[in-house]
Amino acid sequence: MASLTKARRVVVKIGSALLVDRNTGALRADWLKSLADDVAWLKRAAADVILVSSGSIALGRGVLGLPASDLALEQSQAAAAVGQIRLARAYEEALAPHGITTAQVLVTLEDSVNRRRYLNTRATLETLLGLGAVPIVNENDTIATDEIRYGDNDRLAAQVAVTIGADHLILLSDVDGFYSANPATDPDATRYDLIDTITPAIEAMAGDAGSGLSKGGMKTKLMAAKMATAGGCAMVITEGSTANPLQSLENGANATWFTAQLDPQAARKRWIGAMKPRGMVTVDAGAARALSRGKSLLPAGVVKVEGAFGRGDPVEISDPENHKIGQGLTRYTASESRSIMGCKSSDIEDRLGYPGRAALIHRDDMAF
Repeated sequence: MASLTKARRVVVKIGSALLVDRNTGALRADWLKSLADDVAWLKRAAADVILVSSGSIALGRGVLGLPASDLALEQSQAAAAVGQIRLARAYEEALAPHGITTAQVLVTLEDSVNRRRYLNTRATLETLLGLGAVPIVNENDTIATDEIRYGDNDRLAAQVAVTIGADHLILLSDVDGFYSANPATDPDATRYDLIDTITPAIEAMAGDAGSGLSKGGMKTKLMAAKMATAGGCAMVITEGSTANPLQSLENGANATWFTAQLDPQAARKRWIGAMKPRGMVTVDAGAARALSRGKSLLPAGVVKVEGAFGRGDPVEISDPENHKIGQGLTRYTASESRSIMGCKSSDIEDRLGYPGRAALIHRDDMAF
C-alpha cells in the first residue's frame, strides 16, 4: 500500500522464529544475509532503519544446553546473556559488507514509562541514526523481571517506532497478514489488505499467542498497531520467512496495512501539548523569535525559571510579556536550569561541573 522507499524512517521487527531454526537452534544465516540486503536497499533510498530483533534467548539456550521451552526466569536471563553476544555479532557481520555500522540497544519497559529514561533512549537512537548507524534493539532479558518486561517485541517495536517518529513499522511474521480467523484451522478465513480502524469486531478476530519460538500472537500485533497508529506510524504485518522480505513487501507481497491516524510529528506534538506542565521558563525576545522559526531553546535565551521539575518533565515556555508560546520536555532539572540560564552552551560544563546537552529544550520535544 505504501512505498517503503519513500519513507523517512522505518522500524522492522524480527521474531525469533524467523532468525533461529526452531529444530536446530542455529542462526538462519542465509535469511539474515537477505534481510541485510534489504536494509542496505532502504538505506540507499535515504531511509533511517531500526531493527527490533528477538533471538538472544533462542540462540543462547542451545549453547547452554537448555530445553526449548519452560525455562525458569534465571535460565532465560542466562540464555539471553549468552545469546545477546551472538545476536549482535550476527547482525554486525551481516551488515558490515554493505558498509553499515550496527549498534546494540537493550531496553526494558521502565525505559519507556520513565520520562527521563525515555528521553535518554530517544536521544541515543536519534544520535545513532544521525551518524548513519542501524540500531539493533532488543528487550534487556538479562535483567528484566516480569514487572518491567514488555513481554513481546511487537509492542516493543511499536514503542520504538513512536519514540523515534517512524513512518512505517513492519512486523515480519509467520503469516502474511491479519485474517478474520486462524487460516491454519479455518479454510474460510480471509485476509484484510487494509485496516483503517481497529474495531471491537477486529479485536475479536485475533487469535492467541504464536507458536514455536515466538511469543507474540495476533493479539499482541493488534496492541502494537493501536500504539503505532495512534502515534502517527503506519504498521504492516507480512510474511517474513522468505528471502528479502522487505523488497518482497515493496513488490506487492501479501500484507495487512494499518493506517496511521496522524503523521508522526503531529502525534508527538499533540502528546507533549496535552501534558500538565510542572514549571515554566521565560525567554527573552531573541529566543522567542528563534523558537517561532523552529529552533531549539538554548540556555542563553532563558531569563527566568519557575517551579520544581525534573529532567524530562513538561514545562511551559513564556515570552517576555508572560504569554505562553509553547510547551516542551526539559533536558535539565529546575535547579540545573536556574544554574545555566543566560549562559552559552559552551559554558554549561563550567556552571554545572559536568557536561550537559546544548539545548535546554530540543525543538523535537516542543509543542506550540
